[in-house]
Amino acid sequence: MREILSLGVDLGGTKTEIALVKRSLAEPGEAPKAIEVLLRRRTPTGGEKGYDAVLATVTELVRGVAAEIGIDTRDLPVGVGMPGSVTRREGFVKNSNTVCLNGRPFREDLSRALGREAAFENDANCFALAEARLGAGKQVREGVVFGVILGTGVGGGIVFDGKPWGGLQGLGGEWGHHPVGPWRRQRNAPATEVRDVGAGLSERPQCFCGKMGCLELYAAGPAVERDYLRRTGRSARLPEIAAARGSDVHAAAAIDEMLEAFGRGLATVIDILDPSLIVLGGGVSNLEFLYTEGVERVAAYVLNDELLTPIVRHELGDSAGVLGAALLSS
Repeated sequence: MREILSLGVDLGGTKTEIALVKRSLAEPGEAPKAIEVLLRRRTPTGGEKGYDAVLATVTELVRGVAAEIGIDTRDLPVGVGMPGSVTRREGFVKNSNTVCLNGRPFREDLSRALGREAAFENDANCFALAEARLGAGKQVREGVVFGVILGTGVGGGIVFDGKPWGGLQGLGGEWGHHPVGPWRRQRNAPATEVRDVGAGLSERPQCFCGKMGCLELYAAGPAVERDYLRRTGRSARLPEIAAARGSDVHAAAAIDEMLEAFGRGLATVIDILDPSLIVLGGGVSNLEFLYTEGVERVAAYVLNDELLTPIVRHELGDSAGVLGAALLSS
């Protein structure tokens, strides 16, 4: 079994984390081995200072770690996970929350600075890759794992046979920008027949992507908080809203809309992809009722008379992004 070192970079909107890992590459027929994290570093991304500052931040982090272990950057595989993606045609960043990167050739510039090509993937793909190989999805490594990010936004990543699948246009897993609402619910749906379901999902503002009705407008944490504010005139954080839904009709309605969007959205993913396992990550994934009531909503809308797809909590926590990035070079 051969051991290699690789570096993962989790490039976020506010902070950038880097991890040096040692991996054992399994030979054909051998079970994959866990990786060992040798060191980690974290620093502000510096996006407010502009493109050149972000490029310098990542370059200096990688060079610093390489110097510390006595390896030339040209000999150190580097993988980068970041929100958004890189266009297939021009190689420019798009849809990044570090907005100074959008429209710029960050992958090319970083690779030039390091003296070797760096691997790039969407951060949700990195999350899904880490959970598929090392975390909640490792028991279905040879199948299809759909990784879900539920936090300030809604994203997803697909891993097939242990490798991320970005798709022809880099859109693989982007379920958060699938338009799902508003709609009128079917009163005979099993998950809704015991409640006064009302008129269905409320209107939401236009998504930043330019479309209306995106799942992210209903299922992301800030979306639920904005909905509660609209209903009550009061601000509250998502955990407070979730805790109050037994006594506050407005909190119950806001959570109900989130669950409805979650159920319909994941049912669509299952109908199209039929993954071996779905793993949830991000701050919203800590809501316990997603794994009970949320699964019931999915079951109500999936095109089958039973739901066999495991929908589980992440195992790697905040480490998934940077570990997934480190795995990109294999």
